[in-house]
Amino acid sequence: MYRIRVLPAAVSLTAAAALLLTGCGGDDKGKDEDKIEGAGGETKSSAPASPSASKGPEIKRPDVSLPSDVTLTFAEKNLSDPKQAAALHDAQEFVRAIRHGITKQDPEDAAYKFYSEFQSAASKYAKEQIKKRVDAGYTSTGKAAYYSQKVSLPKGQDVAVVSFCNDSSEMFSKEVKTEKVHRTEKSLASFDFWQVAMAPAKSKEGLWRAKDVLVKGNAKECQR
Repeated sequence: MYRIRVLPAAVSLTAAAALLLTGCGGDDKGKDEDKIEGAGGETKSSAPASPSASKGPEIKRPDVSLPSDVTLTFAEKNLSDPKQAAALHDAQEFVRAIRHGITKQDPEDAAYKFYSEFQSAASKYAKEQIKKRVDAGYTSTGKAAYYSQKVSLPKGQDVAVVSFCNDSSEMFSKEVKTEKVHRTEKSLASFDFWQVAMAPAKSKEGLWRAKDVLVKGNAKECQR
């Protein structure tokens, strides 16, 4: 999967969300560690949640399509609050944009830059995930599922924390030159718990961009 900022065992997920909210006012720096790829009433959908409640202007968005052998499935999550719906939608598009950059083999891909704040921790994170795979000669193949989404937008705050689980047990690394697929067995290492800090874009009404990313690996709460 992706490079992750590992949560200490003593840090609760609630505390982690608070850390994202408070950290977003600073310089967005964070420590990361590597994780090797492959290693409630929701219905599955291959498309991200749509902020249908929003009545803002139509946003011209970048292409985040994926090759036929790569599928990201996001569980459908209906939110009545338009801000929460928009934050969730664009957090999922940020995740999709990272995978798009990997399959395009482009560390400077426009998609992740569109869905993350300029020079933010989230933007740097996305670039690192793409670059390390390009440098190693790998792309992606398979399926990944995202589910149990929640959005926290405290009253008076302009930053939302979008959280969700990820099952990457069917997503594998593939060598670009030989197309050899490196398959791994499903295990606890296949599950991650994501938290993405999202903020409304200053220049595009209705668009939310990622500021920071925090991922807990070996997430027992996401196992299924």
